Amino acid sequence: MFAERGFEGTSIEEIAQRANVSKPIVYEHFGGKEGLYAVVVDREMETLLEMVTASLSRTSSFMRIQQVALALLTYMEERTDGFRILVRGDSTATGGFSSLLNDAISQVEHILASEFERRDFDPALAPMYAQALVGMVSVTAQWWLDVREPSKEVVAAHLVNLCWNGLARLNANPRLIAVESAAKRASADTPDDEDDALPAD
Repeated sequence: MFAERGFEGTSIEEIAQRANVSKPIVYEHFGGKEGLYAVVVDREMETLLEMVTASLSRTSSFMRIQQVALALLTYMEERTDGFRILVRGDSTATGGFSSLLNDAISQVEHILASEFERRDFDPALAPMYAQALVGMVSVTAQWWLDVREPSKEVVAAHLVNLCWNGLARLNANPRLIAVESAAKRASADTPDDEDDALPAD
């Protein structure tokens, strides 16, 4: 119900009726609508963070970008109502999606800063690039939630294509690289070549 109507648009009476319990039961277990909403948000945040964190286990920067984009889209596909609750951003929510985005920006900023230093770019610009990359993935993912096409794999591949190659070096037909085959292709001229991570002008 929170996904359909938001926090303000949902009443305790409706919650109790949907759950087939009495209002006192809801108050007894959650202390009220705010308590129940906080539990729902925390549960969804935990699920999403688990999926995103698991995707960051890859050592290749390219693979991490790919897996994070796919993890977000997979979560949205499998738990659409939960995601809608997170992005509503009701004031009672404990952080919600904006908190997750801030965490993601920090992670990406850290990755970019070390990569910038390695390539003699100004690491002070890493926060700006992190905002741009995470924002692009987040907004595109929310758009995809409504249209559901093309497939999440195609969307993830194109997101990574733009993140990795930039507009000047877009691949005409990008595809996701299977995790198990990434190591085999690391030495070839593929997108996960670390030297191509940040193409020079």
